[in-house]
Amino acid sequence: MSRLTGEFVLRSGRTATEYFDKYQFEADPVLLDKLAEQMAVLIPEGTEVLAGLEMGGIAVVTAVARHAGLPTAFVRKQAKQYGTARLAEGAEVAGRRVLVVEDVVTSGGQVVISTNELRKLGAHVDHALCVIDRQEGGSEALAADGITLRALLTRADLEAAA
Repeated sequence: MSRLTGEFVLRSGRTATEYFDKYQFEADPVLLDKLAEQMAVLIPEGTEVLAGLEMGGIAVVTAVARHAGLPTAFVRKQAKQYGTARLAEGAEVAGRRVLVVEDVVTSGGQVVISTNELRKLGAHVDHALCVIDRQEGGSEALAADGITLRALLTRADLEAAA
């Protein structure tokens, strides 16, 4: 199971008593494929490119792309300093309707940062899709930045199933 209890420091710096270990479902090809199949139906109409965020969003976006038949961009936390020096690798995002894909959303901080960077590259981003919304303000933070969050599962869903 990917829902763990204990004391965990989240990316946002907050401490939580539960943690969703996304690598447990991302490392299981059968489970990941089932999640991706269900996520593909949540993709907004008109989406041209799926953009997975480093690192956890990469496995998810690749699996979702297989079901959606859409090209994929892999988004770094910062542009690499060598080679192509690109922030987004893979599919071109400029001038295209891009859906940001993430594994778990808590505060929404990384999605907001990455979305703003993609917008600077000319991408049209107004939606994000995640496997799990922890329901800790991420959806609201994204909405404040003009991004609608769609989630396959929420914390409430997982608590109800436990």
